[in-house]
Amino acid sequence: MEAEKLDYFRGVLAEEMRTLLSDAGKTVTEMTSDSSNFPDPTDRATQESDRNFELRIRDRERKLINKIKDALDRIDNGDFGICEECGDEISEARLKVRPVTTLCINCKMEEEQKERHP
Repeated sequence: MEAEKLDYFRGVLAEEMRTLLSDAGKTVTEMTSDSSNFPDPTDRATQESDRNFELRIRDRERKLINKIKDALDRIDNGDFGICEECGDEISEARLKVRPVTTLCINCKMEEEQKERHP
């Protein structure tokens, strides 16, 4: 892949990482500063449910951050845009939609097919 395109994807991934880390920092700040004590059990349950939901989202984002780090490493190592399964190039259109992907569309579809019908 051309250096210009690699720089583009590096920028996209870095920006996504900054956004995710910023959101995570806000969540930590909000959860540590929010000392609401609701006497009503229903209000407490709602708050707990909201916190659990927020933490599940942050966990998914944590996993995405790890994928972004891996993608940035692949850019540095010269492996970015190469399918881990078949070794073919991953289309630029696919990388623009999901820059952390490690599989070309054909291998991904095959993987999903295997998951549906083991």
